[in-house]
Amino acid sequence: MKQCNFLELTAVFLRLGLTAFGGPLAHIAMMRNEFVDKRRWLTNDEFLELIAATNLIPGPNSTEMAIHLGYKRGGAIGLVLAGVSFILPASIIVCSLAWVYTKYGNTPELGWLMYGIGPVVIAIICDALIKLGRSTINRPFRVLLATIVLALSLNGFNELALLAGGAAIGLGLKFVQRTGLAGIATLTIGATSLTAAVQTIATEAVPFTLSRLTLFFFKVGSLLFGSGYVLIAFLRADLTDRWGWLTNQQLLDAITVGQITPGPLFTTATFIGYLLGGWLGAVLATIAIFTPAFFFVALSQPLIDQAKKSSLLRNLLSGLVIASFGLMAAVTWQLTQTTVVDIATFMIFAGASAIATLWKTNWTWLILAGGVLGWFLQAT
Repeated sequence: MKQCNFLELTAVFLRLGLTAFGGPLAHIAMMRNEFVDKRRWLTNDEFLELIAATNLIPGPNSTEMAIHLGYKRGGAIGLVLAGVSFILPASIIVCSLAWVYTKYGNTPELGWLMYGIGPVVIAIICDALIKLGRSTINRPFRVLLATIVLALSLNGFNELALLAGGAAIGLGLKFVQRTGLAGIATLTIGATSLTAAVQTIATEAVPFTLSRLTLFFFKVGSLLFGSGYVLIAFLRADLTDRWGWLTNQQLLDAITVGQITPGPLFTTATFIGYLLGGWLGAVLATIAIFTPAFFFVALSQPLIDQAKKSSLLRNLLSGLVIASFGLMAAVTWQLTQTTVVDIATFMIFAGASAIATLWKTNWTWLILAGGVLGWFLQAT
């Protein structure tokens, strides 16, 4: 490890945190350009190894890449500086927007904007779903498993148990390959037991407290695999459906703010924390959802080489990603039903999808255009 200039490291990641629009893939592409091509802090192969490492642990991928890169450059101090510097700008911006939202959120003008922005956000989520599906749901069994998770999620099954089921089935498939029919029987029994366990999980409203908010976001940061958009499934399942802390519209507005601001989508937690608990809620939610990523990166760094060689871990990860896809598809359908509500919103959704596909237009511009269209359609 070369001598690290910590001031330079902090400045680079603060700049990335302020300019990294476009989601995790765009963030990672910017990091590669910065640290492989421009600064030559590591080789392309080393960068690819870090991408693989982020896929083996839960949490926000682009943030974990920043933390990994900070560790590679500056050890434990670099790990903390890079991660905090990447997260902080977006968190401040999102918290400021949350303050504006709570002050002016009940004005009809904001409703007009969100009427047009909502369908664009659904188009963004569908686009991420399609891209994830192309690379992940590419075999009949994977299609079947994702469909089962989708159906169970739409029927109110607990998302954590569904993720655990996906991981168990991924591991079970490896067992089947080794043990044949005995493995199939074990896998079937395990899946049946899991379904029974899932059905016993209770759903009940709970009063809001800051401690519950903090523990919820710590749980999400500790357990969420797959695309950052899987976050939406966790948020909707507990905060909207089970506990009633947020409405569907507030959740969609929070997702929108997370999408149009730079940095990680997980700063959606900052927005929600402010809505529910003010400035303290925003700080606690942000710290809670991102803290696990620092620990997971620190723990996984020495294990990267061994993890790459483990077929067991690859199978477990595969099951988790497939289950995550099913959850993401379920919540996309549920949000679509409350957002694409008439011909105008359908046309905005379809138009945004077509423009993004044909001309690779930045989603930020499409969100702004959706807001203008919504204002025009509702105000006239």
